[in-house]
Amino acid sequence: MDRGQITARAKEYVARESETGFRTEVEQLLAKADGAAGESEWKELEDRFYRDLEFGTGGLRGVIGGGYNRMNRLVVTRATQGLCDYLKATFPGKPLSACIAYDSRRYSASFALDTALVFAANGIKAWLFSALRPTPELSFAIRHLKADTGVVVTASHNPPKYNGYKAYWNDGSQVTPPHDEGIIERVNAVKEVKFMDKEEALAKGLLAVIDKDVDEPYVAMVKSNLFRPELFKEFGKRVRLVYTPLHGTGALHFERVMKDLGLDVATVPEQREPDGEFPTVAFPNPEEAAALKLALELGRKLKADCVMATDPDADRLGIAVPGKDGTGDFILITGNQLGSLHLDYILLTRTELGIMPKKPAAIRSIVTTDLQARIAHKYGVESHECLTGFKWIAELMRKFELDGRGFVYGSEESYGHLIEKEVRDKDGISAAALTAEMTLYWKSKGKSLLDRLDEIYLEYGFYEEKGVSKYFEGASGMDVMRGIMEGYRNSQPATLGGIAVTSIRDVKTGLAWDVADPADPQATGMATRKVDLPASDVIQWYLKDGTMVTVRPSGTEPKIKYYILLRTDAGMTGGLEVARAASAKKTAAILADIRKVIDR
Repeated sequence: MDRGQITARAKEYVARESETGFRTEVEQLLAKADGAAGESEWKELEDRFYRDLEFGTGGLRGVIGGGYNRMNRLVVTRATQGLCDYLKATFPGKPLSACIAYDSRRYSASFALDTALVFAANGIKAWLFSALRPTPELSFAIRHLKADTGVVVTASHNPPKYNGYKAYWNDGSQVTPPHDEGIIERVNAVKEVKFMDKEEALAKGLLAVIDKDVDEPYVAMVKSNLFRPELFKEFGKRVRLVYTPLHGTGALHFERVMKDLGLDVATVPEQREPDGEFPTVAFPNPEEAAALKLALELGRKLKADCVMATDPDADRLGIAVPGKDGTGDFILITGNQLGSLHLDYILLTRTELGIMPKKPAAIRSIVTTDLQARIAHKYGVESHECLTGFKWIAELMRKFELDGRGFVYGSEESYGHLIEKEVRDKDGISAAALTAEMTLYWKSKGKSLLDRLDEIYLEYGFYEEKGVSKYFEGASGMDVMRGIMEGYRNSQPATLGGIAVTSIRDVKTGLAWDVADPADPQATGMATRKVDLPASDVIQWYLKDGTMVTVRPSGTEPKIKYYILLRTDAGMTGGLEVARAASAKKTAAILADIRKVIDR
């Protein structure tokens, strides 16, 4: 967009925004732009208006502030009006209802109330939680109350300047095609947002406050999906957990569930209370070692058996366990490792207890370790792939219900796990409860989680996963990321880290193909094959040694992400230590090739 278009959009926004603070931000930028504005002020105005926030893998997410490319009252209420319009067109004449939840971030409570009052003004009953609640409980509430849609105001694990808006469908999953495209069309067509006063909405029964009437069934559901309750009675007092909610929503249900199970939990006091500024961490993300610093310090002090952390909306779980060297230090368990431990334990347990469903099936994202597929194969369980984002796992769960498959577990590498069918999004609370049970089970066998993980590696091969990403902010950043992806498509790499690329899968074009081996004069590339996945801007390279490397722009943040998934034979001379060293060497070489592209 040129300067005139940006300015026109900014003035339009000022005329429409009812929140004084957001409106004033843009007015001040416009005043400077009309005068002798510096380059930084103009860039700021451009970034706020060069595009509208779009639904990605996690709905709306952006920096809080005035502008169409920001999270603010106008953007939130406009999105809700579009959602209302789409619902009424999709279900004409049906009495409609919606559930709304929110986390501890700045403006979350007010955005959630605004959302509820737009629903009410459109004649859609709004079930609004009385205080902040975890995202998985919102998914549960939609199904429990038989609502037609739902919204949770959260930016998950992003820094404090962000907030977001996730829209859900009537099965408790985030919206997928064609509904997401349909909602976006309606949002873009919104001319006027309907709004109702809170007191009027309450008086008319179009706004209802919920809390314990959903909390109690949710907690009961989490506990009902555990397998071995006798373990808690026998060994619960022998295990101590340290937990941090990272200033988010998790403490309410985590502490309740663990107390009900009879477990000793010490919550990090500095991080227990909700705080949208997240004052003790740079990123409230359990994937980041720095975010667990206080929890690990407490874990060492108390000699905990496991340290657990949930992100601000409590849909992700990260853990750390004591190392095997006896020093008292803790080892961080990755999302891929925990998912593999979960699946191994679930399938072993279901087999031992004779409760494996008919046609059992597990789900993992396309950037999640293939170790899970190998574990599933051992037990005769199907392992299905889907795009990144838990809404795609939920979509496969819907298909399973239609074709008689029995869902047993869903996982993605970014610390997302789903144990139960009553929720259709990742659930850090239920994942924590299962992890506690799993810890007790292996402790009863004289093993730690690290012991069991090594046993898995010795059986299936050593797997190592490495992720790398880089932020590209603003309109120019989007161009840079598009250029990177186009560059790969125009000239695919022949090697990565010195290892030959043997096949390529481009999910955007829907094609996969083998690559001829230049060292073999008789080799030829095979014909292209169709990819059985929805189109998405993802390229995957399969290397000669079995390694897979994936690149994709993030659907929720201005960054490009790479995933390196390696497998090394753990039965080689020297065992796991040799395998670890070989994997580290390959990882470093592949990362060097990636850096040549994203750092130039």
